[in-house]
Amino acid sequence: MLPRIRELFRSLMIYGVGDVATTIISFLLLPLYVRYLSPNDYGVLSLLLTTEVVTKIIFRWGIDASFMRLYYDCADQTSRQKLASTQFWFLAAVNGTLLAIACIGAPALGRQLFHTAQYDTTLRIVLVNTFLVGFTYIPFSVMRIENQPRTFMTLTFLRSLATLVLRLVFVVGMHLGVFGIVLADIVVTSAFMLVLSRWFAALIRPVFSRQLLAESLSFGLPRVPHGIAHQVIAVADRYILTRFVTLHEVGLYSIGASFGLAMKLFLSAFEYAWAPFYFGTMSDPDAKQIFRRVTTYGLAVLILLASGLCAIAGDLVATMTTSQFHQAARVVPWVALGVALQGIYLLTSIGLNITKQTRYYPIATGIAAATSVTLNILLIPSLGITGAAMANTAAYGVLAFVSWHFAQRFYPMTYERGRIARLVLAGAIAFLAAKLPAISVHPAIAVLLRGSIVVAVYPTVLMLTGFFVPGERQTVAGLLAHFRRRKTVESPIETSDMAGEIVAAPSTDDAVAVGDDRAEVHRA
Repeated sequence: MLPRIRELFRSLMIYGVGDVATTIISFLLLPLYVRYLSPNDYGVLSLLLTTEVVTKIIFRWGIDASFMRLYYDCADQTSRQKLASTQFWFLAAVNGTLLAIACIGAPALGRQLFHTAQYDTTLRIVLVNTFLVGFTYIPFSVMRIENQPRTFMTLTFLRSLATLVLRLVFVVGMHLGVFGIVLADIVVTSAFMLVLSRWFAALIRPVFSRQLLAESLSFGLPRVPHGIAHQVIAVADRYILTRFVTLHEVGLYSIGASFGLAMKLFLSAFEYAWAPFYFGTMSDPDAKQIFRRVTTYGLAVLILLASGLCAIAGDLVATMTTSQFHQAARVVPWVALGVALQGIYLLTSIGLNITKQTRYYPIATGIAAATSVTLNILLIPSLGITGAAMANTAAYGVLAFVSWHFAQRFYPMTYERGRIARLVLAGAIAFLAAKLPAISVHPAIAVLLRGSIVVAVYPTVLMLTGFFVPGERQTVAGLLAHFRRRKTVESPIETSDMAGEIVAAPSTDDAVAVGDDRAEVHRA
């Protein structure tokens, strides 16, 4: 079992490298951006990206989720080309029509969102960019299936890096504001489509199969209301906030959420690796035992990250932004907890995909979305942006519980409840140990001190409470011994072998497109 889990971990590491690198770069540039973008600009940008996420779900029709599953059923390259071509031409025809209608109606939508016609052209560019990105799941899914992690990571990293560079040019160099960010996206996407033409050329042919389209839509259409409801959970707070608070406060909320969503670095990389892993493992005799152990390990990481981020939230925001953004810190812990609950949902709802009971996804997300809207309406008038963050957390908690309940009906599993309780206890103690002491130093130093306390206290509590089982203790001891050998550089051959082992991991999900449940509205 542990070798399979280590395989998943290697995949997670590979597909997380690109995300981590570009996100760190973007994060470090935040102090520069906030000098050229006002809180009002961030409020507009947040609404634009919210529109992009919802439109992206509609433009996919759920068939991106079916592509990988049906691809494994294809017997040869000809049948794979028929599958890819059928989905491609369907999206081109239907979404092309929708895009034309949306561009015509952009002024009306712009007035509803921004109460001005200033952003009509910007909104149209967002719609065109979303249309183009809607096709990219095809080549990226193929990279995952054909075990091309290096290519996958390189392309996603270069795309993100190019976007960051152009945003600097347009926003900082040319002072184009929000329009500069959107312009950078469409320029990079257009260039990226040319790069991906190599993969499209190998798959797209002038063929079309009604049967394959019917299969794709049968599997995927339930994902459309599911995806929309999921995005309502993620972004309803933005829309409702605009009814009760100013764009300045919406911008503060957006900044605070971007800090809380730093945990998505782990969650996003995990999603890339998780789906192909559990689809490939589900037929194994010990599949449920493997899934149970992965759930425990996943929760261990999520709780550690949430504890650390909650502890350093105030100091981190003070370090990375100017004084006009410091109030954003109060939403960071709530958003971080919401991400942790979303991770629980991803870990415990896999039974619905394994048993093909995807029709229950929109029910679960619909209940959670209703919770989000209701609580936002109730809490925002009195608590402002803090109320929105609390509603977001509660909605993800409901989503995790309801989806777990449905999954248990069709794919019952037992979890390591005692060990999970120890994880929660360790996270709470680590947070309190780091947060409660008054640290009178520069915020950047406080971030390092509080973070170090969490990292030290968390595993200590786990060891003292007997969390680790014998096999895990041996694995941890082996990893520590390996890192000590690497540090002393005693064996170049050993280092080379390990590098080869890491690169040889299996591939995973579409990095450019919206994943099954990722909310990309916060990526800017």
